[in-house]
Amino acid sequence: MNNELENESKLTHVDQSGQASMVDVSAKTPTTRRAVATGFVSMTPATIALIKDNNVAKGDVLATARIAGIQGAKQCPSLIPLCHPLMLSKVAVDFDIDEAQSKVNIRCECKLLGNTGVEMEALTGVSVAALTIFDMCKAADPNMIIGSIKVMTKEGGKSGKWQRDD
Repeated sequence: MNNELENESKLTHVDQSGQASMVDVSAKTPTTRRAVATGFVSMTPATIALIKDNNVAKGDVLATARIAGIQGAKQCPSLIPLCHPLMLSKVAVDFDIDEAQSKVNIRCECKLLGNTGVEMEALTGVSVAALTIFDMCKAADPNMIIGSIKVMTKEGGKSGKWQRDD
């Protein structure tokens, strides 16, 4: 990967004595920070059809998952220990129904002007959206698989722009 942070060997959330510690970002220069994460939920073609035709008994799956993903990104510091509470300026959750692969692709973009990155918020947005899709469709398809949740790109801060090579 073309990641400048690969060479850093110390863990930033552990102090000198090995105790968990929230990183002090107060000395960092505020910049526009942006991150995009993706993932998917694979399912049967019949479940894809239910979602596409809005025939899932619990309601509109993608609309509900979008709201859940946005809320998940906003709640990241309540869910993940040591994450900073951030004033997000943008959270967008989008879906692509891939009928050929029988899956729903999920993309979450988070953005802000601040002292620390938004990768965890984007990952949490994708994760919560995927869990919501699973929850709403599990009666029709308990064999669904949530997979490949990853950061695709991040921008801002001292390290600049990073993008996944695969």
